[in-house]
Amino acid sequence: MKEAEKFEKSTLFEGIVSLRALLLAYESTYNDRRILEVLYDTDKIKRTPKEYMFLKKRAETLGFRLTETPRTEIDLLALGQSHGGILAKCTDRTLPALENAKIQKDGFYVMLEGIEDPYNFGYALRSLYAAGVNGVILPPRNWMSAAGIVCRASAGAAEQLPLFCAQSAEDAALFFKDRGYALICADLPNSVPLYDTALKLPLFLVVGGEKRGISKPVLEKADAIVRIDYGRDFPAALSAASAAAILGFEIFRQNRN
Repeated sequence: MKEAEKFEKSTLFEGIVSLRALLLAYESTYNDRRILEVLYDTDKIKRTPKEYMFLKKRAETLGFRLTETPRTEIDLLALGQSHGGILAKCTDRTLPALENAKIQKDGFYVMLEGIEDPYNFGYALRSLYAAGVNGVILPPRNWMSAAGIVCRASAGAAEQLPLFCAQSAEDAALFFKDRGYALICADLPNSVPLYDTALKLPLFLVVGGEKRGISKPVLEKADAIVRIDYGRDFPAALSAASAAAILGFEIFRQNRN
């Protein structure tokens, strides 16, 4: 099976970290994903009886199946080998349209565009979640079809973040600017250094992929276009995930008080 096909079919959530994130999602108002069944390594029950009993109680409370399953069967279903003997089969998650969203008055929102694989997408979500972002805006074509991979790469953050869908970055930019948000774009042409730019909330940050970048109509609406200066001469671009982490934590730093 081709790598891209594996990603598209990665509807299984692997490992205890992903499972805990799924369980926490039941307490949210923005994530309607539900667990259908958890496959649990039969041999693992003897090694981790407390974990198993915890999941058994949660299964009874929340209404999903907990199925004892041979490790060999789990290995065949999983994408990797670091699942720890746990797989969760889940429903899809609804991504509400941004136009209907109720956003925070002084929030920090980010749009991710053009990230080339679900691992980098997950790494970006992990960093943005840690930096305190209030929500992430996604284009219609995004990596949430590979939700299991994204959840694992994000250490569960993908299921803890409010996610919204916009038809385009330009639509999202107009939405936030109409609500008094500053529009900040990460790009090179006509840019100013990130660390010399005031980045006070409310703020909407657009991060483009390494190949396609940010569209001209969005850049024309920006209140500031920022770049990440390097510590040496280096012609290559940072990955979108790395850039999102640096940008997110600089915005956190400037607004932490």
